[in-house]
Order: sequence, then structure tokens, then C-alpha cells
Amino acid sequence: MNYTIATIAPIFLLPFFAFVINCVLIKKVPKIVPWISIAGIVGAFFYASAIFMDFMNVYNTDYYIHKVFNWIDISHGENIFKIDLGIYIDNMTAVMLLMVTGVASLIHIFSSWYMKGDVRWERFFLYLSLFTSAMLGLVLSDNLLSVFMFWEVMGFCSYSLIGFYFEKEEAGNASLKAFMTTRVGDVFFLLGILAIWSVVGSVDFPSIYAAIADGAFTGKTVFGMSLATFSAFCIFCGTIGKSAQFPLQVWLPDAMMGPTPCSALIHAATMVAAGVYLSLRAYPLIYVGELNILIAYIGGITAFGAATIAIIQKDLKAVLAYSTISQLGYMVLGIGVGSYNAAFMHLITHAIFKACLFLAAGSVIHSYHTKYMPEMGGLRKKLPYTWIAMWCCTLAIAGVPFFSGFVSKDRILGDALYMMLYSGIGSYSIPAILGFIGAFLTPFYMFRMMFLTFHGKNRNKEKYDHCHKEHIKWNQNVPLLILSVFTLGVFFSGSMTGQGMIKVAHQKLEWFKVLIEAPVDGGLEKFKSYTKQDFSFVDTRENIPTERSLYDSHYHTGFAGQGFDAKSEQAHDDLHHAHVEGAVASVVIVFFSVLLAFAMYIFGWINPAFFYNKLGFWVKAIKNKYFFDWFYIDVLIKKGLLRLNRFLSWFDSGIYDRYAIDGWATVNRYIFKASHWFDRVVVDSIAVDGTAVGTQIFSLVTKSIQSGYIQKYIIALVGAIVVISMFLGF
Repeated sequence: MNYTIATIAPIFLLPFFAFVINCVLIKKVPKIVPWISIAGIVGAFFYASAIFMDFMNVYNTDYYIHKVFNWIDISHGENIFKIDLGIYIDNMTAVMLLMVTGVASLIHIFSSWYMKGDVRWERFFLYLSLFTSAMLGLVLSDNLLSVFMFWEVMGFCSYSLIGFYFEKEEAGNASLKAFMTTRVGDVFFLLGILAIWSVVGSVDFPSIYAAIADGAFTGKTVFGMSLATFSAFCIFCGTIGKSAQFPLQVWLPDAMMGPTPCSALIHAATMVAAGVYLSLRAYPLIYVGELNILIAYIGGITAFGAATIAIIQKDLKAVLAYSTISQLGYMVLGIGVGSYNAAFMHLITHAIFKACLFLAAGSVIHSYHTKYMPEMGGLRKKLPYTWIAMWCCTLAIAGVPFFSGFVSKDRILGDALYMMLYSGIGSYSIPAILGFIGAFLTPFYMFRMMFLTFHGKNRNKEKYDHCHKEHIKWNQNVPLLILSVFTLGVFFSGSMTGQGMIKVAHQKLEWFKVLIEAPVDGGLEKFKSYTKQDFSFVDTRENIPTERSLYDSHYHTGFAGQGFDAKSEQAHDDLHHAHVEGAVASVVIVFFSVLLAFAMYIFGWINPAFFYNKLGFWVKAIKNKYFFDWFYIDVLIKKGLLRLNRFLSWFDSGIYDRYAIDGWATVNRYIFKASHWFDRVVVDSIAVDGTAVGTQIFSLVTKSIQSGYIQKYIIALVGAIVVISMFLGF
């Protein structure tokens, strides 16, 4: 494939042009707005598919496209200051582009049914187009600066869509909460960019990787810590905010106030995944900065904590919201335990099945006119296609064998088990244990959701009777069914189970494992020879020397060092055992979790109230979301920041204004009075008027002496002689 601006830019520009055109037409021809948005993202999907197929055909980890243009040049003489922006496409970019455009296309199509008739549905598509263009721009970006710019545009779109129904006070509060919470991480993200710039002189990914390979961060410190650690931590704080990780996870559940399609696209499939994508891009810096253990703890705590809250939710979308936080925690846990490949795979698989789950939830809510599961039940007869799609996605997220969630999430758990049992680093035990507990809770709350929604007896006859039976519609359930097909694990793995136990076809089906590798250790050396091309340059495959990547039966982690050799033969054997043990443990965990859900919500053998009574304090903590909102709002904000604000206000008005501003005015008045007195008395009265008086007196004296009478002159002469004689006599 020949790569020019014409083959790459449309991926970003088509949705952006759809946004610009719709800005003009939204008042004049509002009915055409949704279709322009759909056409823009579908067109981007075809361009992204071509790039993906090209990279799949090359089948090489070193195949890349890097094009730049000069954005700012304020160099003067020997002082060089240039900022280049550009695109960087490798295997990870190609996969991410296909996922974003594919999922976004189906969500746009679904939205044309779900949002039809809404008062502001044209504005909704306006935001969707702007968001998708920003997300695609982020994925294509070759440097952290442009990533940050698109990152902020996505934040604005998220804020606008969460508060889409601004008539509701809760929606406005939720949008503000999301905006302010994510800003905390964004400030650190920007600080990390500046720290990297100070060392590398650039923030594009190949230059950062090459600088790490050259040891540019070695020996450099800031605030008493390694500069690599500081930079990696700041970048990861961006992930904590955008991907709703502990302790900034509080905004995502409230974000469900927005329309369901935007929850599917922004708050499940793409934007929240952008934080994980950023950490994967910055993984070499995380690795060098030895931040893995901290990241593993944050991921484990997030996965466990969100799963426990999900098990008691009554709102259908709330279950999926906390499920999203939990699954994002698994991705972060994967980064922490060095499961680079599986973390990115789980990002992709989760985007597919979670987007489908949210769209299915939207179909249920739109048809049944409520989002509360206790009012549902028996809807499989009314919504059969939604039921099928939702069950496929539930099996995937639960980690049932043969489905994508088992392939990706359980590889992460296998690596976590390896780090706990075989690496010799005991501090990984807690994140691994939390991950496995979360793996037990996930099937339970998902099956509970399915049983309460689609099975058993209906609990609201009036709503049930008014719910029309579902029929095949191209923009209602067809997108769901398409997404549900890709919940099968065989699309991502060369085996039915994902653990290499039941091979099904040629080894190329293990394309994900082969093509996505962690750029660490020796893998960074290749970036020293990576070159940038001008946007006008035509890249062809023949211009880029590549060698076909070979299938490796060993599953490499992206983690080495720290006192052990993760690439030795012994490590490979231990890793294989850990993955087999982890897979078996996961199957057993899923079985008992599903059995518990059946016992509670289908057979009625166990009353859920039993656990409510036995675990009273924990249930109270879960109901209050572990008191995070209480701590942030009532303690940190009201008792901390608001009091600080009142103190600063008092200081501003009582000290600064009174003394520095008003006090300086008083000083100026005294200075003015003193200056006025000096001017009036000294300058005017003495210096100016006094000179005139003295001149007059001198004139009178001289006038009296020069009278013209000779007798007066003789008297004066005699007097002068007498005085002189007396003086000489003495």
C-alpha cells in the first residue's frame, strides 16, 4: 500500500468534516445531520480497514509509517525551537484504528434509531462526529503533545454529552464532576510532557524510545526521585483520570446520565480506553521508571472495588458502568504485571463486548421505558435479538472459555499469577489476589443482571404489556448482533481457549500475540534507526525493509529485570505453568460464580438478603461507594477546599486588599499631601515666590544707593573709609 496524506488523513478528516458541515446544516437541514455523521465515520472505517489489512499482510512487528509536518518554528540564529506534529502508524495503531472506527460506525447507526425523535438529536450527532475525529486523531498522533490536544477535545465532548439533558440538575452536576475530576489527571499529564521534553527535546514516541535506549534518563532526578519515575507517574496520572482508576474512579458512574449510545462509545469503548492506550504507548518509560508495582496495585484495587459495587446495583446502566471501571482495572493490572500484549487485547475485546452491552441496555430501556432491573424480568420473549447479543457479551466479560474475555482477561490473570508465584517478588501477591476475586465477582453480577432483566417472571405487567416485540431492524439490533459475533475468542487467538490448548487453524490466527509486543530492553534499539518522512513523501512497502515475524509458542511478558530473568527458558516454563494454572482457576471460579447466581436468582435456593444481613457494614460501604463521594465532597471539598477558599477570600479582602491595595492607596494619599505641601511651601513659596521677593528687596536696596545725590555718595564713601580703617586697625 502506498501511504500518502490522501490515504491516511481521511481517517481523521472525514468525521471532522462531518462535524464542520453539520455545524452549518444543523439549523437549515437538521434531518440530514445524522446521515452525514454516519457517512463520515463509515468512510473512515473503510480507510482504517485498508491500513489494518496492509499491516496484517506484512505481518511484521517493525513495519511502521511516520510522517510529520512543521507546526511551529520560532527559531532565531543558533536558538532552535521547532515543534513538529505528525502521524505514527504501527501494528498497535492499525488495530486501534479498526476498533475505533468499527465500533463507532455501529454506534452511530444504532443512534439513528435510539435518538430519533429527541429534541436535540442533531446536536447529539454533532458531538459524536467531533469526538470520533478527536479519538482517531489521538490514535494517529506520533507525539504526546498532539495526544494531549485531542485528549482535551475528547474531554469537552464527554462533558457536553454527559450534560446533554441539561434540564436535569443531576446531568449538569455529573458533567461538571466528570470534567473537574479528569482535569486532576490532565494537569499531571501535561507536567509529564514537560518533564520528558526537558530531557529528550522532543515528545514523539520514537524519539522517546530511542532516548530511553540511549540512557538519556539515567542519573537524572527531580524532587529526589528518578526523572523517569516522575515522568512515568505524571503520564500515568492521565490514565488514572481518563480511565477512571482508583482514586479518581468516581466520575464514570455519574457519566451514565448521558444518552446510552454516548455511554457505549465514549464511556465504555473508546475514550476511557484512551487512558490505557496512553500507558501502553508510555510503557517503556513506565518500565524504566520501575512504576509497574504501583500500577499493578491501582489496577487490582480498581478491578476489585468496582466489581463489589456492581453486585448490588439496581440500575441496568450502573451495573455496566461499574463493570467498565472494573475491566479497565484489569487492563491497568495487565500493564503493572508486564502483560503488555494481553492488556492491549483486553482493551480491544472489552471495547467490542462492552459497546454491545451498552447498546443492548439502550434497546431494553428504550423499549421498556425504565432502567431499573427490579421492574423487569421475562424480557427474552419481547426482545429476543437483544437477549442473544447481550448473552454473548455477558459470556465474554465473564471469562467463559471460547469467548474473547477468557482469551484476554485470563492471560492478564495468568501473568499476575506468574508474578506472584514464580517471579520472587512477593509484593505482587495482593494485586493478583484482588484480580482473581474480581474474576469471581464479574460473572456473578453479570449473570444477576441477565437473570433480573430477561429471565423469571415479569415484575411490572403494565410496562411489559406496552413493550412491543422486537423485530430485526438494521439500525436497532443488527449492530448488536454484529458486535456479538466478535465476542468469540477465535478472532483473537489461534486456539479455542486462548491458552493454546485446543488449536483450530494455522498459527497466523495468533496474529495478536505475534504482532503486538512490548517495546522494552532490546526492542528499543530499533527506534534509533526509525526515520520521519515529510507528509508529501510517498511511503511504499518496498521502501521499508521488513522481515516476517515468526510465531513464538512462548508467551512473552513485557516485564523483565527486577531481580529475575523473564526471558530465560525457566521463566518460559514457569510462565506456561502459570497460564495453565490461571486458566483452570478461572474456569473453576466462573463455574462457582455462575452457580451462585443461579442459586440466588433462578432457583431461589439462597436469599440475597442473607448476605445483606451478614455483611452489614460492608454492604453499607458498598452502597455508599466506599464513601469516596462523601470524602471528596463533604470532607475534601467542603471541609478542606471550601475552607481554604474562604481563608484565601478573607486573606484577599482582609489582608491583601486592605493593606496591599487599599493600604497602598492610603500611603499614596499621604505621599500626595506631603508632595503638595512641599510644592506649595518649599517650591512655590520659598523657591519661586521667595526668589521674586529677594529680587524686589535687592532692587530696593540698590535703588536707594543709586539715588543720584552727591552728598549721599560722599557720606557712603566716608562711612566705607571709617569701616576699612577700623578693620585695618584691628
